[in-house]
Amino acid sequence: MLESLGIPSLWVGASLLLALLFVLAFEFINGFHDTANAVATVIYTRAMTPYRAVMLSGVFNFFGVLLGGVGVAYAIVHLLPVELLINVDTGRGMAMVFSLLAAAIAWNFGTWYFGIPASSSHTLIGSILGVGMANAVLNKLSVAEGINWQKAIDIIVSLLFSPMAGFFIAGLILLCLKRWRPVAKMHVPLEPRSDSAKIRKPPFWNRLVLVLSAIAVSFVHGSNDGQKGIGLIMLVLIGFVPAQYVVNMDASPYQIERTREAAMHMQRFYQRHQDRLGDAPAKVSPPILRESSSSTPQRYRCEITHTKETIQSLLENLSDIKDLSDLAPNRRVQVRRELLCLDDMARQIGKLDGIEAREKADLDRLRKDLTAATEYAPIWVIISVALALGLGTVVGWKRVVITVGERIGKQGMTYAQGMSAQITAALSIGVANLYSLPVSTTHVLSSGVAGTMVANRSGLHGGTIRTILIAWVLTFPASMLLSATLFWLVAQFV
Repeated sequence: MLESLGIPSLWVGASLLLALLFVLAFEFINGFHDTANAVATVIYTRAMTPYRAVMLSGVFNFFGVLLGGVGVAYAIVHLLPVELLINVDTGRGMAMVFSLLAAAIAWNFGTWYFGIPASSSHTLIGSILGVGMANAVLNKLSVAEGINWQKAIDIIVSLLFSPMAGFFIAGLILLCLKRWRPVAKMHVPLEPRSDSAKIRKPPFWNRLVLVLSAIAVSFVHGSNDGQKGIGLIMLVLIGFVPAQYVVNMDASPYQIERTREAAMHMQRFYQRHQDRLGDAPAKVSPPILRESSSSTPQRYRCEITHTKETIQSLLENLSDIKDLSDLAPNRRVQVRRELLCLDDMARQIGKLDGIEAREKADLDRLRKDLTAATEYAPIWVIISVALALGLGTVVGWKRVVITVGERIGKQGMTYAQGMSAQITAALSIGVANLYSLPVSTTHVLSSGVAGTMVANRSGLHGGTIRTILIAWVLTFPASMLLSATLFWLVAQFV
């Protein structure tokens, strides 16, 4: 039975199940860690009761994951270099997945326990970078080859820019509200929640905006953070059960035909520029190697100068194929390798001097067709992550709500500050989703609240801000070091 599912042994099956549970545990913790930020202002301002707020947030987190796509998921996956993604074996895949998940869960749980709005996104990305660099060291490669640094830089810039944008935009929105309605009740600071014997409901329009913006934050949070869980599960499945998940077995004949056409278009592009690409510097990527006939396969690498060979092999593999399940398991693995290599080559070719803007746009379109069979997620994966994130939302919200509502500024939050911070968070994360960039709900919302405190001249609570900043600064190096150490230790036994 296990062999029919592509699982070679009971041990691998048990490890696969444990790895999936680790991913879902991470998403569950993410639910009560990060999603507490999505409902912090709507609960603190009494726009909704905590029970209703977390239940509503859980529902919209669920739908955010369900409808969010997989762009952010594979932005996370491709932090690892293409050579690692196409060569990881089951043992090394287990070590990689368990190490990064254990590190991410440990740091997430610890910061939640102390009520610190630290970022699950930073934790996960730091953990992935850690195992990538540790893998490079173990394979006697340079650290530069252990990570897809271009993708890492894009993501890190997004993570750094989004809190700054949240700070200034939320402050600007609050100033606009104060100029529009300077003496409205929405600018009156609220009593601390510990003194809330008399619970004051917001005015109707303030309450409506708070509730709708909280729903929007929950939805875009589910879309962005849920996709990170989807990407992790796909890493697990590809590493543990490659025969079933290296390519999308449900791809339609039309999608397969589009992949073939994209490969043929790229072949013609290569022929037009063969003189230039044939002289491309070898340092762009190591040479491509075919599988050896010996018992120990050679590592498969990608290089621009072997684009023609890779395209020809891919077209041969997909010749007259209408269903990818018709391919033998080893050919499915080879097709995935060739598609990932061609995508990587197209990205590198697009950066060469002398390529016209129109041709770069054509290459981007070809990349989307080439990755359609490899950048996917089965519906059961999406639903599992959506359920884990949604259920986690209803647990443990109180610690972070108190921090966001009372301890960032020197006085309690106002309705206007809550609206400004939530509207900013929803817009910022929504824009990031459009560009498939992971961002931190925690950082965007906390920075938005801080921005409104400064704009309102309320002052910031130095102790809390210092604690949050220390957690933010330490999250990357701590999660990287922890995951790298765990990976190195586990890799000694696989």
